[in-house]
Amino acid sequence: AEMDICRPFIERQIALAEPKHLLLLGNFTARFFFGGTGTIHTLRGQWRDVAAGHLVLPALASLHPQELLNAPASKSLAWQDLLMFRAKIAEG
Repeated sequence: AEMDICRPFIERQIALAEPKHLLLLGNFTARFFFGGTGTIHTLRGQWRDVAAGHLVLPALASLHPQELLNAPASKSLAWQDLLMFRAKIAEG
C-alpha cells in the first residue's frame, strides 16, 4: 500500500530527471520496479525495461551497499553488474 502511494512521486522524479538508464540497488527497489517476489540474487544482472511515467528505461538491479558490507564475498557480483551498467552507458 505504501509503495502504491509513493509510485507516482518516484515516477515523476524519474521523468523530470530523464535518465537514460536506471541502476536499482537492493531487493526492495528491484521488486518495486520489476514486480514479483524474487530475491536480488535472482533479479540482478539482467536488463529489463521499466516504465516510469511516460518513459520506458532499461534498468539493471544489483546488490544493496549494505549487503556488500555484510557479505564481502558478494562484491564480485556487484562488480559484474557495474561493468554491465558501464558498458550500457558507453553504448549511448
